[in-house]
Amino acid sequence: MDIIKIQNLEVFAKHGVFEEETALGQKFLLNVTLYTNTRHAGKTDNLMESTNYGEVCHFMTNYMKENTCQLIEAAAEQLAEVLLLQFPLVHKVDLEIKKPWAPIGLPLEYVSVQIQRGWHQVYLSIGSNMGDKKAQLDFAVASLKDMAQNKDIIVSDYIQTEPYGGVEQDVFLNGAVALKTLLAPEELLDALHEIEAKAGRERLIHWGPRTLDLDILFYDDLVMDRDNLIIPHIDMHNRTFVLEPLAQLCPGKVHPILRQTVKQMLDGVKHV
Repeated sequence: MDIIKIQNLEVFAKHGVFEEETALGQKFLLNVTLYTNTRHAGKTDNLMESTNYGEVCHFMTNYMKENTCQLIEAAAEQLAEVLLLQFPLVHKVDLEIKKPWAPIGLPLEYVSVQIQRGWHQVYLSIGSNMGDKKAQLDFAVASLKDMAQNKDIIVSDYIQTEPYGGVEQDVFLNGAVALKTLLAPEELLDALHEIEAKAGRERLIHWGPRTLDLDILFYDDLVMDRDNLIIPHIDMHNRTFVLEPLAQLCPGKVHPILRQTVKQMLDGVKHV
C-alpha cells in the first residue's frame, strides 16, 4: 500500500474541556498518513487519479474549525471517519492531533492523540424463515446500505435451505453479503442486532425460527473469541446454507484458522 503524508498542519480551532479553550481557541498540529494506491496516478501523471493532498489539508482545517469537541480523542475519531468517507481512494488513515498549548500548568512540548482507522472487508450471512422471507432479506440489505459507515455492498443470490439444528420449522431463505465497513466488530454486531430487532426478531428458541438472522462470518482476517462474538463464525464450515451463497462472493477467501478456502469448505460439507 502506498502512502501520502501530511506533517504538522497548523489549525487554530476551539476544542477543549475548559471554557477558555472553546471561547478563545488554540493551535493544533495535524499529522496524517493516507494509505492509498498511487500507481495509476504515477503512471498517468494525472491528479484526478490520486488523492489531492491540498484538498485534504483544506478539508481537515475547515472540519477542525467548524466542529467542536471537548476531547482531542473525539476530534481525532470524527476527523478520521470523515476523511475516509470524503476521499474514496483512501483505504486507511493514521491521524495524530497535537495540542501544544495543553492547559496543564506544566512545561511540555505538546500532548497528542494518534489513531489508525480504515475500511474493513466483512462477509455476513443473512437468513429468514418467517413471514415474507425475501422482503426480510431485502430489508437487511437496504438497512446496511443506509449506514454511512458501509460501502461496496455486494449480495449473493438467495437460496432456499432446510432448517439447521434439529428444531422443526419452515424452510429458510439464505444469502451472503460482502461489504466494507468503518465499524469495529462489536459496533457492527450491535448494528446487526438493531436491524434484526426492527425486523421483529425474537431470540426465544436456539436455532429456532426467526424473521431475520444476521451473522458476521469474516472480518478481514481477524480472529477473536469473546462471550458475545466469535470471528470467524464458529460453525460456518459445517453449514452448506452459509457456504453456498458465500462461495458466490469469495470462493478463494481463506479461513484464518482452518486455512481452507470457502470453496474447499463447501466441497467438504457437500461430500460428507
